[in-house]
Amino acid sequence: MIDRYHNGKVDRISPEAPVPIVHLKNTDNRLGGAANVALNLKALGANPILCSLIGKDENAAIFLDLLPTQGISTKGILQSSERMTTVKTRVLASNQQLLRIDQEDTHALSTKETMRLMEHLGYLLDQEKIDLIILQDYNKGVLSDEVISRIMQDAVKRNIPTAVDPKKANFFAFQNAHLFKPNLKEVNESLPFAVAPTLQSLDQAAAYIQEKLNNRYTLITLSDKGLYINDGQKSEIVPTQKRNITDVCGAGDSVISIAALAMSLSFDRKDIALLSNLAGGQVCEKVGVVPIDKNQLQNEYLRINVS
Repeated sequence: MIDRYHNGKVDRISPEAPVPIVHLKNTDNRLGGAANVALNLKALGANPILCSLIGKDENAAIFLDLLPTQGISTKGILQSSERMTTVKTRVLASNQQLLRIDQEDTHALSTKETMRLMEHLGYLLDQEKIDLIILQDYNKGVLSDEVISRIMQDAVKRNIPTAVDPKKANFFAFQNAHLFKPNLKEVNESLPFAVAPTLQSLDQAAAYIQEKLNNRYTLITLSDKGLYINDGQKSEIVPTQKRNITDVCGAGDSVISIAALAMSLSFDRKDIALLSNLAGGQVCEKVGVVPIDKNQLQNEYLRINVS
């Protein structure tokens, strides 16, 4: 998807309605959604292949033009006349978000679109050396039950680790995921009992999730309380570091990116949790959706480990 920012200045209230008048200064189009996960992976030194289905419209052209400027290939992207390209437009003044407008289709892929996507994914898996598959679900219709099931089965057959950032609609569809990363709200919406941000309650939730999905790692983000991680044997809550929070947009994308890479490189549970927590907090200090700064992440990690 595209994250679009209309940046301006507010000097007065409209005489037509009690709303601010924004004097537009500039418009900024950025890669968003799963493309932001790809940006984070690229910033960390990985070589991501972004795979999805977009529309055949003006915004699709903008999206495809943005990818090569960030060093990301377009070879995993398919276009369809059956849906529009998702755009989230935010109106900002003095770095404050005043309004968000979403343009999107959220219906599931048609049978034809599903076949095209799965054939293309199979081709890429045959042609490329893939070390990790990340499924980032925004509940926009691309990751249907059928698509999820086939990708997860293919990953098991090819012995490729998978990391998942789910949404409620398909929460328990990601069978045999290596790493499963919901947030606490999604956990509470999906489990048959209430889950509190305490170790005992989160352990109960992780046990339930692992019984359902047969996943190894359960990582649950807890907003300002940090994150919880369980590797099937031990668990812990890692608190947040003190930050000047500016904008929480994109924090989840950063967490799944670093957690998935660290898992695929066989980092231990503590380092996966620490790096993920630092990454999520780092991007919250910046306005808009931005990728991880690898050097800053490394410096913060070393400072905490040394101390």
